[in-house]
Amino acid sequence: MFCRRSLLLSCGISLFMNHVSHSSAASAASPDSRITHVAKGASPISIRPPGRNVLTFLGYSGAGYQSEAAMLANAAEVLDKHDPARTTVNIGATADGIGAVYRLARSRGFPTMGVVSSQAVESKAAWSPHVERIYVIEDSTWGGKIDGKLSPTSAAMVAVSDEIVAIGGGEIARDELMAAQAEGKRCRYIPAESNHEIARQKARKAGKPVPENFGSVLGANAWESP
Repeated sequence: MFCRRSLLLSCGISLFMNHVSHSSAASAASPDSRITHVAKGASPISIRPPGRNVLTFLGYSGAGYQSEAAMLANAAEVLDKHDPARTTVNIGATADGIGAVYRLARSRGFPTMGVVSSQAVESKAAWSPHVERIYVIEDSTWGGKIDGKLSPTSAAMVAVSDEIVAIGGGEIARDELMAAQAEGKRCRYIPAESNHEIARQKARKAGKPVPENFGSVLGANAWESP
């Protein structure tokens, strides 16, 4: 009798642990409800929040900023000129670099969204906890121009935006800002240096000369258009 009870108890514990294990695995594998995968060839206009102005921030991501405080001060000055009741802030969904603006935007009541390449999903990039909607664009690149044409991600970034502000930034930011300017969209560039130590470490790891210039490819002078 005792053996039978022990066996039943053991089976019960085993089944319970098995259930817990499966539940935990299912929970860990649960998709992020913020993410929408945009079908290849779909119009990027479909992801625009209806009836709202989309303000997009471009800049460094993994390269970071030499002065994040200065970058955030510049972003704050831009946000001061916009109404959270009418404007949605869009960036590249991840937490790095310019992604720090998400937290600032949410603290001021701005809704947030992000447009990002599927490469970010494949590389298991860390999403900002302050981005509310994430639109993943099927793309074999991270963005920028390919053979003189914007990649799907960059094309979507420009298409959904009413206004684009670049604070520093590399080649992808440059390509997107220039494309938006060519379309007559309101654009602004604010110079900023990438993080010096991150740049040095990246160069050493790649066996390249340590850089001496940490400025943006967009230049050293601020401008806005129109």
